[in-house]
Amino acid sequence: MIDTQKIIAIAEKLTEGTELFVVGCTCTPGNEIELLVDSDTSVSIDACADLSRAIEAELDRDAEDFSLTVASAGIGSELKCLRQYRKLVGNSVEVLLQNGLKIIAHLDAADEQGITLSYEEKQTVEGKKRKQLVKVTRTYAFDEIKYTKEYLDFK
Repeated sequence: MIDTQKIIAIAEKLTEGTELFVVGCTCTPGNEIELLVDSDTSVSIDACADLSRAIEAELDRDAEDFSLTVASAGIGSELKCLRQYRKLVGNSVEVLLQNGLKIIAHLDAADEQGITLSYEEKQTVEGKKRKQLVKVTRTYAFDEIKYTKEYLDFK
């Protein structure tokens, strides 16, 4: 079985100095390799094809047969690295916390410790009978988050 770390290392070397960056890599026991890449702007099909050819040139098909797919991390896919979070700062995201709470919020900031979200939440306000919507800004550590996805509102 081909080592995914070897594929990631080759891909990172090839994407160095470009807008592309590696998000993840999986390999099945049948040597079907899927490499996910993303970009600060957009990922073209030509960029994926060029990267695929360059990686295949680095690997030896005679030693091990494999199938390589290089694809863009899709819009609805989970964010896996800090660079993806930073790309979405200022946009809406869907966050599922480890405790099962799902939040649709505005991503204000992202760093090595976690992310800062702002959203409206119903809270008890002094002098009011009913709970009121209050804008809340909270920071969540990455270990509190099960997944984060870009939120697209089609309304």
